[in-house]
Amino acid sequence: TGGSGLVGRALEEVVRGDPQPNEEWIFLSSEDGDLSDMAATKLLFERHRPTHVVHLAAMVGGLFKNLKYKLDFLRKNIQINDCVLHCSYEYKVQKCISCLSTCIFPDKTTYPIDETMVHNGPPHSSNFGYAYAKRLIDIQNRAYHEQHGCMFTSVIPTNIYGPHDNYNLEDSHVIPGLIHKCFLAKQRGEPLTVLGTGTPLRQFIFSKDLAQLFVWVVRNYEEVDPIILSVGEEDEVSIRDVAFMVAEAMDFKGEIKFDTSKSDGQFKKTASNAKLRQYLPDFKFTDIKQAIKESVQWFCDNFESARK
Repeated sequence: TGGSGLVGRALEEVVRGDPQPNEEWIFLSSEDGDLSDMAATKLLFERHRPTHVVHLAAMVGGLFKNLKYKLDFLRKNIQINDCVLHCSYEYKVQKCISCLSTCIFPDKTTYPIDETMVHNGPPHSSNFGYAYAKRLIDIQNRAYHEQHGCMFTSVIPTNIYGPHDNYNLEDSHVIPGLIHKCFLAKQRGEPLTVLGTGTPLRQFIFSKDLAQLFVWVVRNYEEVDPIILSVGEEDEVSIRDVAFMVAEAMDFKGEIKFDTSKSDGQFKKTASNAKLRQYLPDFKFTDIKQAIKESVQWFCDNFESARK
């Protein structure tokens, strides 16, 4: 599910580059059916009869959209997740892997956060609707496993970016938003304005790296408990640094301003990738400067057709 989105497109590229004789991957988008509707979801499962499900579909948005539509994020995502997981049970799917987010972790916590801490307190108030809906997937996975023996699990990526992202200036995530803004600022000869102080720290994961890890999870990960898919704690960068990396990749020579009247959201949500490293000690992540360069190049090449 969510096959036409940021992660779905990266996953399609990775599996095409590494075809396996016993695998057929089907990428579905919202045009194939409404996953918040049980009857429509059943039709999709009836048509394709999947043995494995990678569940990426969700109602998503950046900080400001989350602040505004908490109830919509809660209801729509609960509906989607319930339909996909229940159909996965009814159609005897061997493994269902859902995609969570680091925003599900408690707001007041110790760092680094790890997989055992998901339910240790309320999430940040800015996006509690989305966060609670995503947390419930972990609860559902455990319940399906305990009651029916289902192998339903989840992954928790940090901040994802890459080609085929959502570049909408109102509700995009930070890197695609900065890429679009920088593109326009360069075109118009205006300063690049970054919302907030630029001081918050984030771990960013390139969509192609995440896709490779997703394939590994499909083929090899056999725990119901979630696994964080992230670069290391030492690879955390500030929004300010990212803004300058985007400007450099775009060859933007203008002024960069920080609008400190706008909200910063959480200062940091440092995640530990120790569990991932126990499984894959030698996995190489793409250098963030190189990955931002590729992402900027893709946006410039596909400006007309990019989601914005």
